[in-house]
Amino acid sequence: MKLIAGLGNPGKEYQNTRHNSGFMAIDLLADRLGVSISTNKFNALIAQTRIEGQPVLLMKPLTYMNESGSALSQAVSFYKIEPQDILVLHDDMDLPVGSVRIRKKGSAGGQKGMKSIISCLKTDEIARIRIGVGHSQKGNHEIVPDWVLSPVSKADREVFDTALKAAAEAAYAWVSEDMDKVMSRYNIKVKEEKETKETKQEE
Repeated sequence: MKLIAGLGNPGKEYQNTRHNSGFMAIDLLADRLGVSISTNKFNALIAQTRIEGQPVLLMKPLTYMNESGSALSQAVSFYKIEPQDILVLHDDMDLPVGSVRIRKKGSAGGQKGMKSIISCLKTDEIARIRIGVGHSQKGNHEIVPDWVLSPVSKADREVFDTALKAAAEAAYAWVSEDMDKVMSRYNIKVKEEKETKETKQEE
């Protein structure tokens, strides 16, 4: 069993916010597979499916971002899933809007959902797909909550949607393909100037 988890916050008020990029991307993957992530288990919404013949569990934790690890740890324990069989999709403020960065492992990099997962599973050897949401003002941590809980600007919606689709495609490919090939094919780099442009747009 492989586990693909998209991170976000439950509730309509968070539905289209930057922090829910992981939810949006995994929903695109579920649409491709013709399944609905709607079964309530492990403090999460889940769906069991297959990708290229392999059993896969899709997950959207309902614990809110900061406690994402508790939901994943329950599923990991129940299905005896190994760290190398886990993939997490999440937003990343350190990447400009429209970018996608795939990593095999590493620190949380300030992403609190990933930090919770690493803490609960006691390993950082977890693959993740980082979806760029930009940062309004680097170094100004006071405005981070409002920033991540707001939607991407209209000016950047097209490149953001492209990034979400790429993240979903990368998650699909991750199940059966070599990770280096997945990284080479689906990583999207966006120049830093793009982020600067977005911060000047009206939300």
